Amino acid sequence: MLIVTSNEIPGHRIDAVFGEVMGLTVRSRDIGSQMLAGFRSLGGGELPEMTKALYESRQEVMARMVNEAQQRGANAIVAMRFDTSEMGTNWTEVCAYGTAVYVLPLGEGEPGATGQSIYLTKSAAQQPAQPQQPAQPQQPAPPAQPTPPAPPAQF
Repeated sequence: MLIVTSNEIPGHRIDAVFGEVMGLTVRSRDIGSQMLAGFRSLGGGELPEMTKALYESRQEVMARMVNEAQQRGANAIVAMRFDTSEMGTNWTEVCAYGTAVYVLPLGEGEPGATGQSIYLTKSAAQQPAQPQQPAQPQQPAPPAQPTPPAPPAQF
């Protein structure tokens, strides 16, 4: 999934807009990390425990946002942003949001095409077509019933 913070993707045309998508988590800080970070903050500098927690939270909300976009049929997200806020004294909300879209790369000769989009269109043209999957999953045939034996011949 292509994710950008800009409103457009150079070399691509937005073909469909599926609307806003987001990922959200609310985390509480455990007392041990909070106390250790409090002691470290006295000396200044980075608080690795808090950095790790925020990094993991951002990865989680990004995955949730991408999952929602994929469920809607999108192949890209534009105007992606993060938002973080405090809730109470120990809770932190982390949110990733953007607009789910379907984009098409522009080919050679199309206005706005880039080297990357030309490469993508040429690569797609060289790949063999994927076989179409049946619309409905096929049900297995019911097991064959054994044929009863023929009655003995009467003379």
